[in-house]
Amino acid sequence: MKSEARAAVFVPHLGCPNDCVFCNQRAIAGVTSPATPEDVHLAAERVRSAGAQNAEIAFFGGSFTAIERGYMRSLLAAASEELKKGGFSGIRLSTRPDCVDDEVLDELKAAGVTVIELGAQSMRDAVLEKSGRGHTADDTRRASALIKAHGIRLGLQMMTGLPGDDDEGALYTANELVKLEPECVRIYPTVVLKNTALARMHERGEYVPQTVEEAVKLCMKLVRVFGAAGVKVIRLGLQRTESCESDVVAGAWHPAFGELVYGELKYEDMRRRFCESQPEKGGVYAVSCGKENVSVYVGQKRGNFLRLEAEFGIKMKTDLSGAYPEGSIRKL
Repeated sequence: MKSEARAAVFVPHLGCPNDCVFCNQRAIAGVTSPATPEDVHLAAERVRSAGAQNAEIAFFGGSFTAIERGYMRSLLAAASEELKKGGFSGIRLSTRPDCVDDEVLDELKAAGVTVIELGAQSMRDAVLEKSGRGHTADDTRRASALIKAHGIRLGLQMMTGLPGDDDEGALYTANELVKLEPECVRIYPTVVLKNTALARMHERGEYVPQTVEEAVKLCMKLVRVFGAAGVKVIRLGLQRTESCESDVVAGAWHPAFGELVYGELKYEDMRRRFCESQPEKGGVYAVSCGKENVSVYVGQKRGNFLRLEAEFGIKMKTDLSGAYPEGSIRKL
C-alpha cells in the first residue's frame, strides 16, 4: 500500500505582524530562507516520486494569509499547478485568526485550499496579551466560522504553559476549541528558545516553564477532551529539528513528546484493566497491538511494562498477531 505524505513548504516568519514572546521560527522550522514557487514544485515532485497517494501540499511556518499578496499568489499558483498534475488531494496552510476574511478565503478556495489551521494558542485573552499574540479569542471564533462557511476544513492549534496560563486555562481553551468543531488540532507545550522574549523573561525569573512531566500529564487530559468530541489530535509537541534541539533553553521539550503522552495513556488503560481483573501473580499476559504501536504500549525503556510487572507481580509481552482486538489483554 502506498503511504500518504505531505509536500511541506515552510514560509518562516513571513506575514506575522508581531513577534510572539515564544517565537523563533528559525529554530522551530529549521528554515531561514523564504520559500519560492520552485520550492513548491520541488517538494511536490519529491512526494510524487515516492509514490504517495492523496498527499497534501502544505504551507507551514508563517501566517500565510498575511504575507505580501503577490508573493502569496505566486506560491498558491505553483501549488495549484501541482494539484492539476494529480497525486495531491489539496492544499493545507496555517495562519493567524486575525488575518482571515471573506475575500482571501474566496481566493484560497478557488486555488484548491482544503484545510486551514489557525494558531489560536489560547482562548483566554489575558494569556494572549501576555504572549504578544496580537489577536483575541473572539478573532479565533470569527475566523473559524468563516473558514467553515467557505467549505474549507478547519484545524486549530493550541499551546500549553504560556505566560499567565495554567492547567485550568488550557482545559478551558480545549473545551472552547471543541465548540468550534475543528476537524483536527495540534497541541504544543511551550518551549523556551534562545533569542526570544520568553527566554529573557525566563532569565529574569518572570516566567517559570512547564516541565516535561507536567506537560505530559496536562496533555493527557487535553487528548481525552478532544477524543471525546471526535476531534483528531494530529500533533503533540514541536517537530524535532537539529536547530530546535540546539536552541532549547527550558520548557517541555522532548523529541518524542507525543509518544510520551500516548504511552502514559496506554499505561493508565492497561493498569485500569488489571485493577478490575485482579491478574494472577506470576502470570504472563500479552497486550495485542500493531507493530506501529508497540512503543506506546511498552513505554520508553520498557517503562510501562516494568511498572505493571512491579505493581501486579506479572510478566508482560506484546502480541503482534492481529488475532485479537487492539489493546486487549489476555493471559498466556
